[in-house]
Amino acid sequence: MSTAPQPSFRLLPGDADSPVLLHVPHGSRTIPEEVRGGILLDDSALERELDHITDSHTAELAARAAESCPLRPWSYVNALSRLVVDPERFPDDREEMRAVGMGAVYTHTTHRERLRGPDFDQHPLLERYFHPYARAMTEAVDARIAATGRAVIVDVHSYPSTPLPYELHGTGPRPPVCLGTDPFHTPPELRVLAEAAFAGFGGTGIGSPFAGTYVPLKHYGTDHRVTALMIEIRRDTYMSEPGGPPGPGLDALAGALAGLVRSL
Repeated sequence: MSTAPQPSFRLLPGDADSPVLLHVPHGSRTIPEEVRGGILLDDSALERELDHITDSHTAELAARAAESCPLRPWSYVNALSRLVVDPERFPDDREEMRAVGMGAVYTHTTHRERLRGPDFDQHPLLERYFHPYARAMTEAVDARIAATGRAVIVDVHSYPSTPLPYELHGTGPRPPVCLGTDPFHTPPELRVLAEAAFAGFGGTGIGSPFAGTYVPLKHYGTDHRVTALMIEIRRDTYMSEPGGPPGPGLDALAGALAGLVRSL
């Protein structure tokens, strides 16, 4: 875990004519010192939790894919751990993961232990980190629409090969690549392109163990110019679990992601 001061997100420019925005929300282990003070875990327990909760090496995977595309996609990367805030959660009662203490600000760990105290005030974290992240992501999507007439969000995640106690839907299939879709924002042709791009890794599945995809609330359910797909990669396909180094699968998966981007 690093506690060095960091900006909360990075927008990495792509080509002006690219509609694609690679979104990497859960790949960092960085926790600012002022946020670390509100976490109950000792340092060793926190490192173990970061091993489980971080989508390790997904930023590197997205960067390698972007570099190999003739028309470079844009990338929006969370520079902080999701233990600071989770930018992909609803910040209110619409979020089902609040049932296990994992809404926009987590109060519990992957093993359902206390992460923050029962009287913890989440609003300063939402104001400092969550809302600025959401605004900047919305602006990035608006910029792709202004430049190209559309925006394609490809949400890059990973997940453990064995279910963790926090998972609400962990009893279903755990394919090498899980695709998360949205009935409004994921047209069938986008799903088909992703299935073809990732066909060589032992199979893809839809919506299990994780479903849905990220779209800024400004556009969610109303703007057909914004299409989106979540790519959830099972971690044993490219790294040593739970938080170890990447393996040779990382390059192959980056190539598959690049192939999907090129097809878009």
